Amino acid sequence: MLRWLPYLFAAGAVFWLVNVTQTAALAASPVGRAQLEQTLVNTGLTKNASAFLVIYFAAVFTFEVTAAGLHGAAFYGLRGKKWWGWLIAVIVAGAWSLVLIGIPVFVFLLQRQTRKAYGVL
Repeated sequence: MLRWLPYLFAAGAVFWLVNVTQTAALAASPVGRAQLEQTLVNTGLTKNASAFLVIYFAAVFTFEVTAAGLHGAAFYGLRGKKWWGWLIAVIVAGAWSLVLIGIPVFVFLLQRQTRKAYGVL
């Protein structure tokens, strides 16, 4: 059962890296930025739509890169059966549990046998 756990977090890292790539492509594309800016203007944001987009892209990049990094760290830590890998995995699963996906993984990570396997008592 513990063998598949690191690969679940590896899949999460790949998911977030794909999202970072898509966001970077949208930010780099003049047409994509123009469409987003036009959408903002159409919704009523008439002042500094470009500045809002810069703030938006900075926030999204920061969130997605952090999420990919945490998933990657959990993957390497869990593969090596390190206590810090378990800790990072608990943090990531706790964050995912906010959108209900991580609740089963969170429960599994907190079981006694899982904690013992990673040297956390």
